[in-house]
Amino acid sequence: MEKADKKRIVREGYGRIARQGGSCCSSGSPCSCGPSPAKAVSKRIGYSDEELEAVPEGANLGLGCGNPVAIASLRKGDIVLDLGSGAGFDCFLAAKKVGKSGRVIGVDMTPEMVEKAQQNAQEGNFGNVEFRQGDIEDLPVHDSSVDVVVSNCVINLSPDKPKVFSEAFRVLRPGGRLLVSDIVLLKPLPKPLLHSIEAYVGCIAGAAIKDEYLEAMRAAGFRDVAIIDEALFSFNHIVSEPLAQGIATNLKVSPETLGEVADSVLSMKVSATKPG
Repeated sequence: MEKADKKRIVREGYGRIARQGGSCCSSGSPCSCGPSPAKAVSKRIGYSDEELEAVPEGANLGLGCGNPVAIASLRKGDIVLDLGSGAGFDCFLAAKKVGKSGRVIGVDMTPEMVEKAQQNAQEGNFGNVEFRQGDIEDLPVHDSSVDVVVSNCVINLSPDKPKVFSEAFRVLRPGGRLLVSDIVLLKPLPKPLLHSIEAYVGCIAGAAIKDEYLEAMRAAGFRDVAIIDEALFSFNHIVSEPLAQGIATNLKVSPETLGEVADSVLSMKVSATKPG
């Protein structure tokens, strides 16, 4: 798929999720489709009951693969930028940590998500949060203007990850920090999966090799790049769910083969800093 096609597919897929108010990433594993409620998914990937109750209804669509705000050590007065902010879940959690003297900016390329997030902010009376429509490869944010950049299971969807990290570096102030939860691979996927729309929107086909992902962060200028946590996840227990079914049916891939492929898929939390 061409870069433009990938972005269109992601925009359309997540536009549908925003309209339906549900996640394509709603099973016990990150970014795999299923019927489980978003709150149950979010608890499995590191969100507390208190955090889940602290956001407006409809902000949590179960789209993440970690809890980057929990590891960001946010302070009162911080300016935070969320790459691929969706319906605003992580933005609202960050807003409570930075307080009224701080500010949170969410950027998402999907109009429906931005509209939903803005409605959630209004309903929840989050006056220190704003949402902007834009690409994470070309952020609508001034140079050296934010203290912390977070992102949750979104950079894997970008067809130009080095540009994303370069943009994150540009908008951070000297000494600023990047905290990311994302999906990476230990080895390349089979070619049929690389061209699967279901696997791409499901956060798998667009994922980078782990070492390449980390090197792209360093090449952008980041230092102290560190893996905070990582975990394998498997399709073996979700082969009856829609994402795996779609891939298996369309590509004639057996559930067993999908399980083997999943053994090379990691959910990873990474931190990095912009030199001061």
